[in-house]
Amino acid sequence: MVDVSRDFLLEIGVEEMPARFLDPALAELKELAAAALQEHRLSYKSLTACGSPRRIALLVEGMAISQAPLEMEVKGPAVKVAYKDGVPTRAAEGFAAGQGVKVSDLVQKPVGHVDYVFAVRREVGRPAMEVLPAIVPGLITGLHFPKPMRWGDLEFRFARPIRWIVSLFGTDIVEFAFTGLKAGRTTYGHRFLSKKPIDLAEPAEYIETMRKNYVLVGVLERKNEIWRQVCELARSVNGFVEEDEGLLNEVNNLVEYPTALMGEFSLDYLKLPKEVLVTPMREHQRYFPVVDGAGRLMAKFIAVKNGAADHLDIIREGNEKVLRARLADANFFYQEDLKTLLAEKVPELKKIVFQEKLGAVYDKTVRVGEIAAYLAGELGAGQEAKEVALRASSLAKADLVTNMVYEFPELQGYIGREYALRSGEKQTVAEAIFEHYLPRFAGDRLPETMPGKILSISDKIDTIVGCFAIGIQPTGSQDPYALRRQALGISNIILETKASLSLEKLIETSYCCYQGKVQLELPVDKVKEEIAEFFKQRMKGILDERGFSYDTVDAVLCTGYDDLYDVLLRAKALAEFRREPDFAGLLTVFIRANNLSKNADTLQINPALLEDSSEKALYTLLSDVEQKAKSYLEQQDYRSLLGAIATLQAPLDKFFTSVMIMVDDVSVRNNRLALLAKLAALVKQVADLSKVVVNA
Repeated sequence: MVDVSRDFLLEIGVEEMPARFLDPALAELKELAAAALQEHRLSYKSLTACGSPRRIALLVEGMAISQAPLEMEVKGPAVKVAYKDGVPTRAAEGFAAGQGVKVSDLVQKPVGHVDYVFAVRREVGRPAMEVLPAIVPGLITGLHFPKPMRWGDLEFRFARPIRWIVSLFGTDIVEFAFTGLKAGRTTYGHRFLSKKPIDLAEPAEYIETMRKNYVLVGVLERKNEIWRQVCELARSVNGFVEEDEGLLNEVNNLVEYPTALMGEFSLDYLKLPKEVLVTPMREHQRYFPVVDGAGRLMAKFIAVKNGAADHLDIIREGNEKVLRARLADANFFYQEDLKTLLAEKVPELKKIVFQEKLGAVYDKTVRVGEIAAYLAGELGAGQEAKEVALRASSLAKADLVTNMVYEFPELQGYIGREYALRSGEKQTVAEAIFEHYLPRFAGDRLPETMPGKILSISDKIDTIVGCFAIGIQPTGSQDPYALRRQALGISNIILETKASLSLEKLIETSYCCYQGKVQLELPVDKVKEEIAEFFKQRMKGILDERGFSYDTVDAVLCTGYDDLYDVLLRAKALAEFRREPDFAGLLTVFIRANNLSKNADTLQINPALLEDSSEKALYTLLSDVEQKAKSYLEQQDYRSLLGAIATLQAPLDKFFTSVMIMVDDVSVRNNRLALLAKLAALVKQVADLSKVVVNA
């Protein structure tokens, strides 16, 4: 049986990479490889990217041993130009010669209503062994990393220095040189458990060979093994580990051959708040905290060693010693912080710079309080919620001057809430202090309490407006103040709260809180314009994630986006109405009405100038719909509004059939245009349907 396919392996051996580099690199490698193989017409059965801290690998199973033949049609001159009385002209001969084919091989095909000649070029596929040396270096150079580095005297940058390259197609080496290295078949196992070079015979043995040499190169296999061991250890003490995908992924990308082990710490530390214990374990040591059936923290942790189960007692003792020191520090800082009330720490915020041109963090807390007072009224918060929000606003940043947050920045918000309670503040105030940081990252929870929502929006809009007002805006690659994340946070809070809130007024209120206190570089109108566009782009992303089609999103955003929740309601209404059978007809009629109404000078209609029965009927029905529309708009019931407008389809069709719009009589013409403009304006209170794309 003729061998028509082989497996291909590319392994890039590097010095240990940061954990956060690996997953994006593997995803990018897989994407680059799929695109390159398709471009070069090399088919395959499956493509897998795998790796560990010391290697990035691509395994392609069942790759064709040669390219697929290429057949390409090139359009030439029109048939009437290429032939005269059935005889090829100089145009046909020149075209054929240029394409390397005979005139007799030219074929004729229609393009629209015109027939053209085409040259069909056929190219035999080259062997994969000839093509791959040109493809593979591009896969390596195509990878991008957050902080690439150079080494030696090379100009090339990569995640970490490349130490070896394996490139095999079946049993053959795909030869090429890169960064002074020659691609070969030699790889390396675990740095300490498998020190000898390993020669691979073929790609099919790669994963198992690595496994025998203490490297689980499959990312998912390694991850599942870590979680299995962690859960098994936790169960052995009648505990469990709460799911933490971020920590699991990070640990997975730090080891090649995982072995989990359990350690302990003093029961006395359990008197500290849970977050104070979990943060040093998770953020600093990459340990998995163990909890009991009620979710209470146990005096145990699980670490993951990069290697076999040798010398676990020594390693356990080392990990316990390190954690003991960190928890001793945390306990000391915690006790020191509690010697003063949270409110007494607020004046210290005057010493912390928020932004060089925007003043201290203390100044920010004052502005946030002013915005919060405005928002409480706009969101319909009661007096108690307003008072809670204002009290929380004055204390929200106080934990930034604590010893705990200085040592463990990840605890901001958590510690603010804890110290507020320890200082005798209300539970609602403490919760708002914590919630004002939410959401902290994509997919994070949103504030649940009204004071927390008020404070979160106030804090974020203050940062956004201040940065835009002094000319600090996110670029394609830079967003040092996380303004995109903060705008997304505001948008999602508004949408989740179902709050009708004017974005323009919110921006203006925040801007006014800066005036007279700092030097702003841009006027309020410019800031409002730029931030509104900034939020528009965030809303596009949110609506896209929620499954709305791009043209539905464009249609609703075209008619305004000052009220973000209103945008969502209009998008839902339009998306639902597009599934109705009457929508296509209404869309056609609207577009015609909208195009003609652009010539209208006014929306005022003079009933006395209505001549034809069709326009009188349309006017009467439109007036009825306008009356209903007032109620629908007040209730934000846009689905019913579109349904009411849809009833005008038949009378509008009759109107277009019965009368000429652009008549010579200027008064009659303007009156008819005004009628159409009224209709178009009514529809545009929901969406601009001219942006909607209908597939034929």
